[in-house]
Amino acid sequence: DWRFDIAEDSETIRWAKNYVENWRKVRAENLGLLLWGDVGTGKSFAAACIANALLEQATPVLMTNFSKILNQMGTMYTEERYQYIASFNHYPLLIIDDLGIERSTEYAKEQVYAVIDERYKANLPLIITTNLTINQIRNPENVADARIYSRVLEMCTPIQVKGNDRRQTTSREKQERVKTVLFQDGR
Repeated sequence: DWRFDIAEDSETIRWAKNYVENWRKVRAENLGLLLWGDVGTGKSFAAACIANALLEQATPVLMTNFSKILNQMGTMYTEERYQYIASFNHYPLLIIDDLGIERSTEYAKEQVYAVIDERYKANLPLIITTNLTINQIRNPENVADARIYSRVLEMCTPIQVKGNDRRQTTSREKQERVKTVLFQDGR
């Protein structure tokens, strides 16, 4: 249940709420976000909070990742792939989680670019989360990545999401809870 009402107050959550509160302007001006930072800092959480808040306002949002998209496309013929990619434009907001974790094949990079480029041509906002550094995005190692990242930077304002790895904290809390529940003496 990723919602603003359970989120800790942070700079990230404040601007995410502002994104939702200003959705009409965001959509009209095609304002996208590139949320980058270390693992576990809350990028996906903030993006999901945005998605859920907009869904509560009856705004269609799709949140997915390129691994899922590429798996779906694996069995499709060319025309089906084009239709599938175009179908993302039925959503006023598309959120791509974890850019950079997908397979790094020529085919995968072509499809990643196709999805981003289709969104660009439709003039619709896009939010992307990634563990890549802004330096990796601005200085890619190859032409295929350069095409993708250049388009992303044109469409999305980079915002660094800072903080401690919340997953480690959650893991410690769960381990303590297991000890309490299963081993009542705490060992």
